Amino acid sequence: MNVTINGERLLQRLDELAEIGAIVGPAGDRGSARLALTAEDGLGRDLVVKWMHDLGLEVSIDGVGNVIAAMPHASGLPPVMTGSHIDTVATGGRFDGNLGVLAGLEVIESVMSAGLDLPRPLAVGFFTDEEGARFAPDMLGSLVYVGGMTVEEALDIRAVDGARFGDELEAIGYAGGAPCPGPAPHAFIELHIEQGPVLEAEDIQIGAVTGVQGISWTKVTLRGQSNHAGTTPMSMRKDPAAALFEIGAELHRIVDRVGAPQVGTIGRVELIPNLVNVVPASATFTVDVRNTNDETLVSVEREVDELIHQVADHHGLSVETETLARFAPVLFDDRVVEIVERSATVRGRSVRRMPSGAGHDAQMMARVCPSAMVFTPSVRGVSHNPAELTDEDDLVAGCQVLCDVMLELSATTFEGAK
Repeated sequence: MNVTINGERLLQRLDELAEIGAIVGPAGDRGSARLALTAEDGLGRDLVVKWMHDLGLEVSIDGVGNVIAAMPHASGLPPVMTGSHIDTVATGGRFDGNLGVLAGLEVIESVMSAGLDLPRPLAVGFFTDEEGARFAPDMLGSLVYVGGMTVEEALDIRAVDGARFGDELEAIGYAGGAPCPGPAPHAFIELHIEQGPVLEAEDIQIGAVTGVQGISWTKVTLRGQSNHAGTTPMSMRKDPAAALFEIGAELHRIVDRVGAPQVGTIGRVELIPNLVNVVPASATFTVDVRNTNDETLVSVEREVDELIHQVADHHGLSVETETLARFAPVLFDDRVVEIVERSATVRGRSVRRMPSGAGHDAQMMARVCPSAMVFTPSVRGVSHNPAELTDEDDLVAGCQVLCDVMLELSATTFEGAK
């Protein structure tokens, strides 16, 4: 089976979706801001669902707003599914998540136009709140889809802005009736930009993703004593900001000592009252640590927790911690990874196996079916930024490899685990 996708149509849809919630970065780059379950997310969903209906796909929406669209097919067999997400961070780019959804839509349209009679149907979906930028944890929708969290738990989650997940889902009209957990597909394959510099640096066109590193998110609140910045001696302060900066510097030292692929980030900070001439009363911040080895990740988590409490004690502060997300490393199915490698090679594309440093919906789907991912290069490795860019030729090449992989998976029988 051989189908050629329509690259021009893919690029046009990417441009159209990017205009919903469009933003301009400091350097004039055009990005997108569609935080999960905001009005902008709702408009983006409406556009993609319209395209799904235009193709005559069977569209279902579940209790947390996951949208799955499948080709009509007489077999009744589970589909080969692809997809990703269309929500973004507040300073997002045009391709993160969106490529995987719209490439899946392009694959299905091209296959239907070619009139192929596949052994089983194809499906494309987008999952709610993959980014976790508004509602923690990340990959929330796909986590619910595979049964890792109940619908009821998800609906009661509060956003960073205080909004309730269920209320916001209702407001944009995407509280559906399809059951959760959702039906397991025959296989799942996700196309995504790398969001890192490796492929471009090595002049490789396709990444065959072998797995996703473990992710740990913790929210920390340090409480001290708000006081006058000019009259309070340094030795008499209970300053949570000073403790925060000390923790941040030491976190980098821990990560450097552990070495690659360990990473650590303090990504969100809130000081109260956040005034120039006032010692803060509290500092709330997030700690994001990741590693491909779960034993190492656990060790780093423990060391960072001890660090936080030691520094807080030294500064006379109280500490509150909350786990926002914790996912162990995931290995993808080697049979699917091999198909990605072979498909890229047949198309004359250079390819290498590699892990993903970012979390993706495919790591959740790997719990219920053979899964893997296809990466395309990111220019300068920039993502979560309006300057995010992947060359058009790479976008189209990634979509073509995705198509070839899905066609082979539709004719592949998986027996047992490998």
